[in-house]
Amino acid sequence: MLRPVARGPAPGRKLRRRTAVLDASAISGASPQPGIHQLIAADGTSVADEELAPLVADVDDDQLLQLYSDMVTIRRIDVEATALQRQGQLALWPPMLGQEASQAGSLHALTMDDFIFPTYRENGVAYLRGADLAGIMSTWRGSANTGWDPHKFNMATPQIIIGAQTLHATGYAMGLVLDGKEALSIAYLGDGASSQGDVHESMVFAASFQAPVIFFCQNNHWAISEPVGLQAHAPIAGRAPGYGIPSMRVDGNDVLAVLAATRWAANRARSGGGPSFIEAVTYRMGAHTTADDPTRYRGVTELEEWGARDPIARVRAFLQGRGRLDEAAEAGVAARADTMAAELRNGCINMPDPAPMTVFDNVYTTEHAILDRQRDHYERYLAAFATTEGTTLEGSRS
Repeated sequence: MLRPVARGPAPGRKLRRRTAVLDASAISGASPQPGIHQLIAADGTSVADEELAPLVADVDDDQLLQLYSDMVTIRRIDVEATALQRQGQLALWPPMLGQEASQAGSLHALTMDDFIFPTYRENGVAYLRGADLAGIMSTWRGSANTGWDPHKFNMATPQIIIGAQTLHATGYAMGLVLDGKEALSIAYLGDGASSQGDVHESMVFAASFQAPVIFFCQNNHWAISEPVGLQAHAPIAGRAPGYGIPSMRVDGNDVLAVLAATRWAANRARSGGGPSFIEAVTYRMGAHTTADDPTRYRGVTELEEWGARDPIARVRAFLQGRGRLDEAAEAGVAARADTMAAELRNGCINMPDPAPMTVFDNVYTTEHAILDRQRDHYERYLAAFATTEGTTLEGSRS
């Protein structure tokens, strides 16, 4: 996100830093803050929401158990990937701890015809979409430009440039209309990205052309080290109606509510209703990335308060209260998660390094003289280090 420029105080005036008061009571107990939709409270009890409940009336306990298993697996993958980065096996990793409900709930409201435009943090979405775990890790290991085939999974490559994916999603959605298709696109973004110009330009175009796109904002309260209250003195979902886009604010730690909200937006898009904006109010329990130290800018109390609203714990309590999650079922969920973590670790550690010359692959759609010249220079440069007899440089050309 854009950071405010630091300036010194004017003569005779004291420097005062604007601080943001985080509303830690935004989602607590069985009575969520007005304006935030919720179906499962933090303590695992049901919440009556006349607007969302009909949208998930078909979700039975078995399906909710699947959502629970998906969230547990996503968290296990996240923990394993974080450990691999600390052990030097990954160059970087963006933790998704605490945001499992937002990712799993939204993904399950989509079809394979819908195109996903993620940020760099939707690795849980990618896994549930079907991407190979080792492939996902290849990006963060520095072995590949992307962890999956965008055309196979209808999911774009991870976007590092903050907010740029919203433009891509809007343009894609406009193309869907021109092609006469009933599918939609969804752009994931964070609260920090909501201040980027790209996001607002996207909403202008989406509203003007009634593009079937969902803007799914995971408000995890921290844009790196700046609290959401510093850049948003009112709910982020309130910005979209100014562009003529209906919005909904939902408990992002409630997987059932997220599923319902995303279905609401998807139904609008597929029926010609145009774009929608969802603000999933959640919390980033971990660091922004493994290069970040969140203890430098947030307190322990805040972390504990949001830990009590854990998205996995509430579904576990809900299912246990309905007699659907016994020890055997819990063991099965844990076993699945451990299996995926082992697959991830094995695939990452045994991942072969890419051949040096493959850096020139997929740069341009057609070959040209400048690329050939660069390839030739780089090949001769690397050959200078090949001092061992038999050393070869495998590349993109045979």
